[in-house]
Amino acid sequence: MALSKSCGSSRRSAVSGRSQCPWAKCLDPIDADDHRFRNGVDYDLSSQSSNWRHRGVIMLIGVALSGRSQNLAFQFAPQISVDRASSARVTVVPSTRQRCEPDPSRRVRSLAPFAASSAFVIMRLSVKRRKKNRDGRSVEAKLDKQLRDCSGALNSAHDDAPDFLTSGAMPARYEFGETEEGLYQWWEREGFFKPEIADEISHRGRQQESYVIPMPPPNVTGRLHMGHAMFASLQDVLARFHRMYGQRTLWLPGMDHAGIATQMLVERQLVAEGKSRQAIGREAFLERVWDWKEEKGGAITEQLRRMGASCDWSREQFTLNDHMSGAVIQAFLKLHEKGLIFRGQRMVNWSPVLQTAVSDLEVEYSEQSGHLYYFKYVLVGPDGQPEDAFIPVATTRPETILGDSAVCVHPEDPRYKHFVGREVLVPIQGRKIPVIADSYVEREFGTGALKITPAHDFNDFEIAQRHNLSNHVVIALDGTMSKSVAGLGSPQYEGLERFECRKRLWEDLESVGLAIRKEEHLQRVPLSQRSGEVIEPMLSDQWFVRTEDMAQRAMDAVESGEIRIQPERYTKIWRGWLEEKQPWCISRQLWWGHRIPVYYPTNRPEAEASGKYYVARSLEEALAQARPELGQDVELEQDPDVLDTWFSSGLWPFATVGWPDESGADFKAFYPATILETGYDILFFWVARMVMMGLALTDKAPFKEIYLHGLVRDDKGQKMSKTKGNVVDPLDSIAEYGTDALRFALLTSSVPGMDSPLSKGMLENAKAFTNKIWNVGRFIVTEMEKNKTVGSSSSSAYVVEQCFSQDDLASMPWIERALLSKALGLAGSVTQSLMENKIAPPTKALKEFLQEDFAAWYIEVSKTRLQPSLGGDPGSERGSIAQRVLLYTLGLTLRLLQPFMPFLTEVVWQRLPHKPSCPGSLMITPWWDSQEGGAVARDEEAETWFAKMCTVITQIRNVKAQYEIPPKDRGPLTIWCRDEGLCSALQAEISVIAWLARADAAQLKVDSFGRKGGETPSGVVRTVVSEELEFDMPIPEKSVDIGKEEARLQNQLQEITNQLETTAKKVTPSFLEKANPQAREKILKKKVELEQTQAAVAQQLAELKKSAQELVG
Repeated sequence: MALSKSCGSSRRSAVSGRSQCPWAKCLDPIDADDHRFRNGVDYDLSSQSSNWRHRGVIMLIGVALSGRSQNLAFQFAPQISVDRASSARVTVVPSTRQRCEPDPSRRVRSLAPFAASSAFVIMRLSVKRRKKNRDGRSVEAKLDKQLRDCSGALNSAHDDAPDFLTSGAMPARYEFGETEEGLYQWWEREGFFKPEIADEISHRGRQQESYVIPMPPPNVTGRLHMGHAMFASLQDVLARFHRMYGQRTLWLPGMDHAGIATQMLVERQLVAEGKSRQAIGREAFLERVWDWKEEKGGAITEQLRRMGASCDWSREQFTLNDHMSGAVIQAFLKLHEKGLIFRGQRMVNWSPVLQTAVSDLEVEYSEQSGHLYYFKYVLVGPDGQPEDAFIPVATTRPETILGDSAVCVHPEDPRYKHFVGREVLVPIQGRKIPVIADSYVEREFGTGALKITPAHDFNDFEIAQRHNLSNHVVIALDGTMSKSVAGLGSPQYEGLERFECRKRLWEDLESVGLAIRKEEHLQRVPLSQRSGEVIEPMLSDQWFVRTEDMAQRAMDAVESGEIRIQPERYTKIWRGWLEEKQPWCISRQLWWGHRIPVYYPTNRPEAEASGKYYVARSLEEALAQARPELGQDVELEQDPDVLDTWFSSGLWPFATVGWPDESGADFKAFYPATILETGYDILFFWVARMVMMGLALTDKAPFKEIYLHGLVRDDKGQKMSKTKGNVVDPLDSIAEYGTDALRFALLTSSVPGMDSPLSKGMLENAKAFTNKIWNVGRFIVTEMEKNKTVGSSSSSAYVVEQCFSQDDLASMPWIERALLSKALGLAGSVTQSLMENKIAPPTKALKEFLQEDFAAWYIEVSKTRLQPSLGGDPGSERGSIAQRVLLYTLGLTLRLLQPFMPFLTEVVWQRLPHKPSCPGSLMITPWWDSQEGGAVARDEEAETWFAKMCTVITQIRNVKAQYEIPPKDRGPLTIWCRDEGLCSALQAEISVIAWLARADAAQLKVDSFGRKGGETPSGVVRTVVSEELEFDMPIPEKSVDIGKEEARLQNQLQEITNQLETTAKKVTPSFLEKANPQAREKILKKKVELEQTQAAVAQQLAELKKSAQELVG
């Protein structure tokens, strides 16, 4: 049976009438039953036109066959090899891990709609092309429309879960390494990450609003680190939650071209070959960069997949693809038309090694030992000759003396104010420069006098602007002293490396008597993040964006509530940064990036001298502007610089969804975004610029919320670095602990705006929790299989999707009601927290519920309902209820945990029995809502009884351990209750208490305080659990130790006293005034209970001491 080469058979294509897949002609028909297919099939794509370069894979992701072969379950994840020499041949080999043989008992349900067709194959092509456009610039073009045509059916039909999730018995251990990657591939293959999946999820009438998270684009050169792991985990929690909640969730991924990092990497390769980018030329160099990008770039996206990132990869963007490049040019043109972009001389951070300006974010400050140099600025007398008087000045950079334009003092400094308006001589050079006054000067710092070098210091430049001082650039772009030093009177320093000049100049100052002293000085030195050399502040001709109005609009958007920053304290920082409103340097002296769309005339001297230029989308458009003005033979050359990477990434929220075409479906549906989640360290560098650009170009704030996470630090709170040897590699952590454990460890400690520690212990604890979840699931599945309910065809078969009636609840034991009530409360609190972007609190609540209430307590309770050896009967009413409650609670807990631990929860979920109508995956299962579960409601009384039962059993276990009573020694026990309701409840669960407390059920008694009697019987230890709960436990005579019992009561009393003091501190007038009624009532009730328990234990201790004295007497 041949697989049709046509991709037009898919339902979407057939319905819409679109033409068949343009790649169909590349694929020869193949026979699915042919044994040769199992060894791989070559697809020869060489018939395509020569200007295409194919990079990528062909994924055959489903087969539907008609007639007698319709029940062939044929699924495989292919292995791919690409002949890169020709880039035209792709070999597809089926994975041996998937089943390829016919299976009459199982049909691929998602393919049923296509049974009428003779045969077809659904193909998803991820093929990228490169071409040359007219000006020879290398670009990447998308095939999104064709890809969606070829894979359209995937959005409305899904394959069953992979066999490895459900085949065979549930293993004793969770083997994450054998499931995570295959499970992720299935999710992605089925289109579960797409926003359109919301159309297939029923959510009880919830509106399908869009929920959009633009992923901060990692660098194309990047490798996954803990910062990536943190944002991927946080954003995935939000995406998965809102997807399950019923919203059309788009988590939009992409990559940044990383101008400096990528160019440096390729330049190093050239150096290793004995070449340079200047030698091979711009076009050849860009070809090399594109080749590197296509072959090795973008590994970070696969690593994000390992983190479980459920972003819509079909919409993935790259900042240098055709669409994004067009958006960048349009943004430049639009801002220039508004008068917001200009070219001028301003201060920049200059990297002599990289030979480009760099942003503040690419400058790292290092505390280094250096020197502070004190020297003399000699005053000039009325006759123009030097005087004996001088102004002492100190600097850390003597080489910049050669470019000084003034000496500045505070206008009210009595030491120097009488010198203001006079002149001084620049040391060595003998140039005359003025003494000026400015309130910027700090009189208490140094000598109280500043040398002003406007071309090599940011603050000096601002002072020079206010006082109309001249600018002297004395350090060249390569870090040597420039030719201008000769013209300024110091030719001996021309060409010297700046630090060599520093040394020589100081020696010369000492030799002529102008040096005062040199002292050790700890200083913050600006270093290039990429190349490591000292950054040189430099006055340079660059392109800038005026930010005054843009920054004000960004401030207003936050203050008006149009944008909310979480945590709120960063609102003040936001305003503090934006109030400066400095011009933003957007040009970079690189070749890899978006070339500035500005063209200069090269054969018109007058136009060149006047700085004439044309802003256009292309050379043709620029010539159309220039020719009417400068003549038909005018020649134009494009600006060699590229735009700052932050310029293109500033367009990210709206360019990625179609801008500048604001009429497109994605732009209308997914802009503005809902939330921008990122690290607090780039609040200004990226987030603020996105807001400014969004408001300027779309007249809308690009997102409604800004959520800021902190840095991931080691367990000592130190920043992770290779030099310290404390880096935790997320990929190594995944290999050792599993993705879910890594995610959970990161999320548990994540607080907005705060740095988070990560230690081996946290990872081990998280892995232990994954094991606990697995063991709970395995216990329940095993019990269900043992009781022959899993897979039952009976209408009464137990399924996760339980619905409890009022009659069910009326006949249900109170322990089950308590568990359902607590689960209901948990679901509500987790939902509320996630709605408020609170990530850590749900992790702690879920862990506590599953590990304590469910695993440690109710699982043990259920054994007394189900296991005959403990008096249980799965066929009884209690046994039936227990099984239903186990399944419902586990199913609910897995849903609540799914955003945090997606892999493990899916694997367990797939093992559970479900209704036929339920979704095929947990990740597209509707989120909990308060209407599900039928009559299940909060039962606070049952919850209170459950908590008190657990407390008294824990105390019983502690006393047994203290007196070294073996667990197998099940002796008598009496529990005393003040409350009659609690007494009756505990009496109804004698067998449960006996099992959990390791007591003899026949000798276990629960009675009221009224029958307790005044004194503790001989040979019995009476323990006060609370003011309304006590128990008597007979202690073997050899174990009786009054001193030990007194110590136990003293410790208990001290613990209660500590708790009472902590609670009392919380009950402040401010708390009582501001707390909500529920919180206030809860804390006050706890305080009263602790006071009563304290009194009861103190009384018991006093009685014990009295008895001890009587024995001695």
